[in-house]
Amino acid sequence: MPAITAFMLFFIIVGIAASISDVSARENARAIGIRGIFLIPGLNPFLPITYTLVALVISVFIHEAGHGIVARVYGIKVESTGIAFVLFVPIGAFVNLDKDGLEKATLKQKSAVLTAGPLNNIILAAISLALLYVVVSTLNPIHTIDVPKNGLEINSIAKGSLAEKIGLTNGSSILSIGQTEIHSINELSQTLRSNIGKQPMIIWQDKDKNQRSNSLSIPADTDPNKPILGVTTRPIVDPALALEEYQKSFTFGIVQERMGLFSLLAPPTLKLDVPFSDFMAPKYESNVLGSSFPMIANTLFWLWFINFNLGLFNALPIAFLDGGQLYGSLIESRSKIDKNRLRQISSAVSTIMIVIVAMSIFLPYLPF
Repeated sequence: MPAITAFMLFFIIVGIAASISDVSARENARAIGIRGIFLIPGLNPFLPITYTLVALVISVFIHEAGHGIVARVYGIKVESTGIAFVLFVPIGAFVNLDKDGLEKATLKQKSAVLTAGPLNNIILAAISLALLYVVVSTLNPIHTIDVPKNGLEINSIAKGSLAEKIGLTNGSSILSIGQTEIHSINELSQTLRSNIGKQPMIIWQDKDKNQRSNSLSIPADTDPNKPILGVTTRPIVDPALALEEYQKSFTFGIVQERMGLFSLLAPPTLKLDVPFSDFMAPKYESNVLGSSFPMIANTLFWLWFINFNLGLFNALPIAFLDGGQLYGSLIESRSKIDKNRLRQISSAVSTIMIVIVAMSIFLPYLPF
C-alpha cells in the first residue's frame, strides 16, 4: 500500500508542479474541464460509455473481491456481497465485512485485507497494459507513403459553405493557400483572414490522394470573426510515425519530452494519434486480429486506465478510502496516545490530503 500511495502522490505533485510552472499545462487542463477529471461515464465527456462501463464494473468487482477473499483467508466474516445496479445497469460490486472482526484482526491481517483491493486493480492494470502492447505490436500502417508533410485533414463541411462551393470534401487535406503552407489550425485561420477580399489559390489532397486546386474567392465583406471556409479540421498524422511513437511509450522512456507512462494514460478520445482511436484505427491493419483490433485494443486500454486510476486513488490516506483506513490503523498500533487524539491526527492527515487533491484539480483555474 505505501508503494501505491507514493506513486499516486508522485502523480499529484507532478500535476501541481506543471500547473504552477507550465502555461500550456494549465491551458490544456482548462480545455479538458472539471468533468474530464471524474471517472464517471456520462459525466466525463472523454469516457466512451460502453467501454468504460464494462471496464468499471470489472474493476470494482476485482477490487471488492480482493477485500472479500483475503478477509475470508484470515477468518474475518464477510457479512454480504452483491452487485450494485442503477436503472437495471450493473455499475459495480460490494463486499461488507464484519467491522468488529476487522477491528480485532492483527495489523498484518488488516493490512492484507485493505491492500488487496488496490493491489488487485494494479495487477489487472499491468496485465491489461501488457496485452495492449501485444495488440499494438501486431499493427502495420496500411499506407506509409504519400503522407503530406503539412496540411490539415477535413472532418466536416458546413452546407452552403465556401469549402463546399469550391469542391472540398470530408477526408480531404488542405495543403496550402496562396503561397502559405498550412501546418496548424491557427495558421489556417490567420491565412484566411489575411486573404479577405482576395482570390488566393487553394491546394488540397482528396481522400484518394489526388492533388487538386481551385481559386478561393473570399468576399471583402466577410466577417473575420466568423468561420470563413466552413470546415472543421484536425492535423495530418503519419500513421507509421504515430505507431512508432506509441510503441516507444511502452518502454516508459522519454517520448516527445514526456514520460512514456503519461502518454499511455492519454485516452484515445482525447489524443487522436493513438493507433486504435477512431481517427487512426482505419489507417492500420492487424494480420493477427483482423478488423477487430480496435475493439480489443480499446477494451484493454480502458481496463488499464480505470484499474490504474482506481487502485492509486484508493491508496490515498483519506479516511473513507482503503489507504486512509490502513494508515489510521497503523497510527493506532504504533502510538500510545489516547484514541481521541489519534482520531484527530488521522482526521488532520485526511483533511490535508483532500486539500492537496483539490489543489491538483482547481489550481489550473486560478490566475497566475
